[in-house]
Amino acid sequence: MKLNNIAPAAGATHTSKRVGRGQGSGKGGTATRGTKGAQARAGYEHKIGFEGGQMPIQRILPKFGFKNPTRVEYRAVNVADVEAVAAALKVTEIGFEQFKAAGIVSKTDLVKVLGNGEIKTALTVKADAFSKSAIAKIEAAGGKAVVAE
Repeated sequence: MKLNNIAPAAGATHTSKRVGRGQGSGKGGTATRGTKGAQARAGYEHKIGFEGGQMPIQRILPKFGFKNPTRVEYRAVNVADVEAVAAALKVTEIGFEQFKAAGIVSKTDLVKVLGNGEIKTALTVKADAFSKSAIAKIEAAGGKAVVAE
């Protein structure tokens, strides 16, 4: 094999369509652009979503819902998960750093403890929010639910 006999694979290349080179080429006259209209002219650029004067799809489709810009989103952590993390890390006081170390939350999350599951260990739990059932279960086990600042 030498540089002078290397060729691309069969079908990998094709000759380009040479438009506007006279009537004999079969691509003369309008040069495959059709007749008249903005798209037939040089320098034509359409706006994003423009459909040639037809009502664009983004204006036809109905709009739904509302996105509250001030919504506060919490990462839900159940009391069963709290007890499991505390047992794994062998601590009696558990907060954001312990949840992060366990891989339950990321650094930008706000934590809300929910009352799903059982808790038997007396733990001091620090979180951004608690459900009523979570507070009841933590306090029934002899622990404390502390809202973090």
